Amino acid sequence: MGSEDGTTGADFLQLNAEDAPVGGLSDWLAERLREAISDGRLPVGSRLPATRLLASDLRVSRGVVTEAYRRLVEDGHVAGRGRAGTVVVAAPLAVSPGTDSAAEGASGPGLAGVFAGEPEMGVFDALRGIPARIDLSPGLPDLAAFPRTAWLRAERQVLTRLAAADFGYGDPAGTPVLRRAVVNWLARNRGIRADPAEVIIVAGVAQAIGLVAKVLREEGITEVAMEDPSSLGIRQHLHNSGMSTPPVPVDEQGLRVDALRECGARVAMLTPAHQFPTGVVLEGERRRELIGWAGEGGLVIEDDYDAEHRYDRPPVPALRSMLAEQVCYAGSSSKWLAPALRVGWLMVPRRMHADVVAAKRHADLGNPVLTQLVLAELMESGEMERQLRMVRRRHRRRRDAMISAIRANLPGAVVHGAAAGLHLMISFSDEFSDADLAGAALRLGVKTQPLSWHSQLPHAPGLVLGYAARTPTEIAEGVATIAEALRALSPR
Repeated sequence: MGSEDGTTGADFLQLNAEDAPVGGLSDWLAERLREAISDGRLPVGSRLPATRLLASDLRVSRGVVTEAYRRLVEDGHVAGRGRAGTVVVAAPLAVSPGTDSAAEGASGPGLAGVFAGEPEMGVFDALRGIPARIDLSPGLPDLAAFPRTAWLRAERQVLTRLAAADFGYGDPAGTPVLRRAVVNWLARNRGIRADPAEVIIVAGVAQAIGLVAKVLREEGITEVAMEDPSSLGIRQHLHNSGMSTPPVPVDEQGLRVDALRECGARVAMLTPAHQFPTGVVLEGERRRELIGWAGEGGLVIEDDYDAEHRYDRPPVPALRSMLAEQVCYAGSSSKWLAPALRVGWLMVPRRMHADVVAAKRHADLGNPVLTQLVLAELMESGEMERQLRMVRRRHRRRRDAMISAIRANLPGAVVHGAAAGLHLMISFSDEFSDADLAGAALRLGVKTQPLSWHSQLPHAPGLVLGYAARTPTEIAEGVATIAEALRALSPR
């Protein structure tokens, strides 16, 4: 029977309920929607029709459509967003015999390829491009907690005050307002006393490291010692800047300064407040040894990437607070607001400051001014402290959920770095390829990173698991899926 306008189906995806088997309307509709998500007709971010409207078009009961949507929610393909409706959040992993993945194509590796061999430049872009039900990649805060209302309110206040001239080119080192706000923030939260003139606003820590590396290269320095394990992404940035990265072992007290001396490098890249990925803190005696090394002509690049996120231990002062003229200090808003803002800050020894500002000027003429002014407004108003307290509570609950899930599903795993941060590192005593484990988990719909990606020296197999951007339910399911992948990888 046709509808009042003579149609017998929906314009949406050209659906026709007459194609459904008898008694299987919800199954049929759910499968048609999965197919549309998988082949790109319904990309991530697109909104499904309201259940009432689609039911009317298809001439079926609203319960049929509601049931189909419910199944997609359970699969992790869509999510209800209140007034925004039902939105596609992930594509299904369609792996067919003889292929690595439906995601594989000319532009990048598929499910197996991304973990095959040594990770190359662009591997993180490739991994981000592969859909998964649950993404436990490290490095993300709770993006759903971004303070949209406060941001819009601050943006309106900033725009009201801006003169026409303020829309011109800004200072390549950053707006004075944000530099002052950063200095005040670091004094309150990281124990660093500085002058706003020392601060250079950059497009995240990645750009900060690139600018420092450029200036060091011009001074004839071609190697930066790296903690091991340490961030593959940072290592790749340094390699792209023409630097070699000799590894220096990390133990339970942090970087082994004796090994740093032995390697002969004049510059060292550190994450002393919360070592990535192990989570250890650079212990007091090691700090004194490092200060001695720096006093003999060494330079430290300090990545203070997530020091604000601590749960079970007291705050740890930044190295910059003790050793200003031997430390290039980099931080950003990425881990307590969002990486998409691309706002960070850099302080370097006075002898390097003019050269780094010149490098920033030649790179991009400076960060966008409006974003800087809005962030400064939030930092100076106290809104960022409120935001940080809120996300700390949420992140703590998610960390606890991940630890519980690991204990329940991966009893052989050792958990590292639980006292702070946005991720956990787990290691195993068994001998197997952690890249194979990450690949097997991805085939089951869970995304994570193998410890071997972040290591230059031999290490026990392990994974680096981000928890801040996922709900406790997703975390529990994700860890259970990793356990399933491990059992399939090494059956006993």
